[in-house]
Amino acid sequence: MVEPTIVPRSAHAISRREIDPDALKVLYRLHEHNYTAYLVGGSVRDLLLGRRPKDFDIGTSAHPHQVKKLFRNCWIIGRRFRLAHVKFGPKTIEVATFRRQVDTAELSPEVDEAIEAVPDPEPGNSLLEQTQAEATHLAKVRAHDRLIHRDNTFGTPEEDAFRRDFTINALFYDIGSFSIIDYVNGLEDLQARLIRSIGDPSVRFLEDPVRMLRAVVLAARLDFDIDEPILDAIETHRHEIGRAAPARMLEEFFKILRSGSAEKSLRMLRQTKLLHAITPELEDASDALWESVARIDRYRQQFSAAPDTLTNAILAGTLLVPLGLAGRRQRFSADPLERRLELGMLQMPRRDVERLHQVLAIQPRLIDLNAPFRAQRALLHRHVLNEALVWLEVHGGRPDAVHHWRAVQRDESGVPKDEETPPFPPPHRRRRRRRGRRSPPAVPRE
Repeated sequence: MVEPTIVPRSAHAISRREIDPDALKVLYRLHEHNYTAYLVGGSVRDLLLGRRPKDFDIGTSAHPHQVKKLFRNCWIIGRRFRLAHVKFGPKTIEVATFRRQVDTAELSPEVDEAIEAVPDPEPGNSLLEQTQAEATHLAKVRAHDRLIHRDNTFGTPEEDAFRRDFTINALFYDIGSFSIIDYVNGLEDLQARLIRSIGDPSVRFLEDPVRMLRAVVLAARLDFDIDEPILDAIETHRHEIGRAAPARMLEEFFKILRSGSAEKSLRMLRQTKLLHAITPELEDASDALWESVARIDRYRQQFSAAPDTLTNAILAGTLLVPLGLAGRRQRFSADPLERRLELGMLQMPRRDVERLHQVLAIQPRLIDLNAPFRAQRALLHRHVLNEALVWLEVHGGRPDAVHHWRAVQRDESGVPKDEETPPFPPPHRRRRRRRGRRSPPAVPRE
C-alpha cells in the first residue's frame, strides 16, 4: 500500500472553470451516487502545465454497466478495454473503471482454450499431429510473451495509477475535495520536465510496444527530457514495435500530424531509430517531406485544439505527396489490396487515398482565378471543395486563391446579374380533403 501525495486546492492551479462543463456533469453525477470519480491522465497533466487538454477522461469505481444506468446518453464500447462513452452532441467523455496491472499468467487465457480445442492425434494422421504440435509451440511462446491481450480486471485507484505508462500521466484530480492525488511521484517529474516510466521500462514496453512511440512523441510535444532507462529500453526493444497493430500505428501517426509538433516528433523518432522500425520510407525521405510536415504544423498552431479540417485524407497526403506516392494518375484495379498504399507498418485506408486524389485533382482549377464564373460556380457543388481549400491553404502556397474562394463561398450574391437564374416560386400544393369518419353499417331490426 503506497501512501499518495495529496495536494489540496489551495496548493495547485487547477480550477473547475478550466474543465469541460460536460466532464464536470459526469464527475458530479458519479460522485452524487457514491462512486469515486477522478479526472485522470493527460488532462490533469496539461491543466497543471497551463495547456488546453485535448480530452477530459474520467476514472471511476463504477463498472461500465453502472455508468450506463446513470446516463441515457452512454454507450459501452471495446473488447480489450470495456469503456463507457458518454455523448454530448459530437463530444464524447470517456469513462473508464479503475483497473489493476494484469499478471503474466493472465495475459493470454485464450491460448489454453486453443490447446484444449485441439483433439488428440489419431495414429497415422500426421496433419493433426502437426496441428497439435504447432498449438503447443504457440503456448510456449505465449508463456514468455508479456504483450497484454486482455485488460478488464478492475482494481483500486492506486492499482490503476501503477498500471499506467508514465508518471506524469498517472495524476488524479478528485472532484470531491478538489485536490490532486499522486501515487507515483508524477508531480516531481512534471516539475523536472522528465518523461519517466512507471516500473521497469523494458517490461512495460514488452507489454505494449506503442509506449515507446508515445514516450518520444510526448517528450517532443511537451519539450521534456526522456529518462535514460527509457532510452536504453527503446534501444534494446525498438524492433518489438512491429508487433503493434497496423491500424493502431496509423492512428498514432495521425495524432502526431494533428499535434502541432509533428516535425519535432518525427525527427526524435528518427534519432531513436523507431521511425526506421515503423516506416523506413519516411526515414530516408528528402527535405520535401520535412517541409510538408512543417507546413501542417504551422497550420495546426493557428488553433487551440486540432481542427476538424485536418481530415485523414489531408494528413495522409502530407506524407504521401512528398514521397511521390499520390497525385499522379493511377491504373484502376478492382482489387482493394492493389489500390491501397503502405508506408512500412502504415497502411493508408483506400477511402482516404481516393479522397486525397479527388482533392489533388481539382487543385489546378482552384488556382485558375481567371476561369469563367460559371466554371468557378460549378466547383462550389463539389463535395471535396472544403478539403481541397484546406489543402491549398496548407500546401498550395496561394493565399490569394484561398481568399478568393472563401469570399465566393460567403458571398451569396456573388453571381453576376446577367447570369442569375430567376427564382422559381415554390410549387402550389393542393390541400388534401379530410375524409369524414365512416359511420358503422346499420344493423337491421328484427
